[in-house]
Amino acid sequence: MNFAVIGSGGREHAICYKLYQSKKLKKLICIPGNAGTKKIAENIEEDINNFQAIYEIVREKKIDIVIVGPEQPLVDGIVDFLKKKSIKVFGPDKFVSQLEGSKAFMKNLCKENNIPTADYGIFENLDDAENFVKKNGVPIVVKADGLAAGKGVSICKTLEDAKEKIKEILNGKFKSSKKVVLEEFLEGEEISYFVITDKNSFKFFGSAQDHKRVGEGDTGPNTGGMGAYSPAALLNDEIEKKIKNKIIEPTLNALKKLNHSYEGFLYAGLMINNGEPYLIEYNIRMGDPECQVLMMRLKTDLVDIIDHATSNNLRKLKIDWDDKKSITIVLCSEGYPGNYKKNKEIKNLSLIKSDKYNQIFHAGTYEKENKIFSVGGRVLNSTSLSDKLKDARDQSILNLKRINWSDGFFRKDIGWRAIDENN
Repeated sequence: MNFAVIGSGGREHAICYKLYQSKKLKKLICIPGNAGTKKIAENIEEDINNFQAIYEIVREKKIDIVIVGPEQPLVDGIVDFLKKKSIKVFGPDKFVSQLEGSKAFMKNLCKENNIPTADYGIFENLDDAENFVKKNGVPIVVKADGLAAGKGVSICKTLEDAKEKIKEILNGKFKSSKKVVLEEFLEGEEISYFVITDKNSFKFFGSAQDHKRVGEGDTGPNTGGMGAYSPAALLNDEIEKKIKNKIIEPTLNALKKLNHSYEGFLYAGLMINNGEPYLIEYNIRMGDPECQVLMMRLKTDLVDIIDHATSNNLRKLKIDWDDKKSITIVLCSEGYPGNYKKNKEIKNLSLIKSDKYNQIFHAGTYEKENKIFSVGGRVLNSTSLSDKLKDARDQSILNLKRINWSDGFFRKDIGWRAIDENN
């Protein structure tokens, strides 16, 4: 089969890595890809928001299935566009992509269908938003309604901080957001829970816990993700049953009632409080960096999985996972998530062994004259697999230390909540 993967991040490299292992794969292209995907796929430079150009590439290359990695083209309707041209594509349509594209849409859907989530208010006016904060008190969670590359969420501990963040959003800091969503602050521990869906059913697709804050001890501003581990230590059979029954199934059923089936990866960001799951947010694609750890643990052929999903045949497929623990640590450009330098050469990547236990997934990189350069805030993902989570983390850190790149930094405490002498 011939596959095209849309995107250029660590998530897309990890997906390509897993597809590449399949004996059923004949051709693999990545649009636009990065220095890592270039080694296993044909990178084709093109704007992922130019749907017509992507269609022409897919048709020319005789692609059987397109996998859309990032959220922006999904929210903008790339699936609808390609399906109208009879292209088989894996991902949700524009309407259901509002689950991530509009936090207001997601919160209202939860309210209408009794899906457990934090109390909230949606505002377009500064005075009304400030009054909500005064009434409900702090800490309070301030969210941009639209997409914000993982940086549109702030936990505000003072009224002044909340006002500042509300003003930033309403004044257009995030172009996709004209509304602000204010949420009750929930205590507990976060986990990421993934399913894969077709029109008829869904299957569990792994769990993880990511670290969004830039600083160790989960401090500092939010980022797109500094690292993740899988499986989530907090997840057990009882909690998983509640997640499926109270959150996933009601969501999928609610969308069907609106005449839109969800097809693709669905990622539920959850807060677990006293054994009860609460939905924090939905993402309409694989997480990044969660995808990296899940692809290391996935045993079932990914080509098979996507083929079954796009044929509405998931029920017939069993998805198997490695019992080992996986961790990924993100190497970032100095200054991220603020301003950072680009086009800095990264040396010594060849010193890192690449096998089923260790992988470097590229994100913000490109290759020029056989040299690797940085181009993004999140640049590389050092990912390891081991029986014990601590061993996996130690190996990932060791691999990162072999890299010669003075312009980068990474967190050394990824997985700290789960790591002790027993794992």
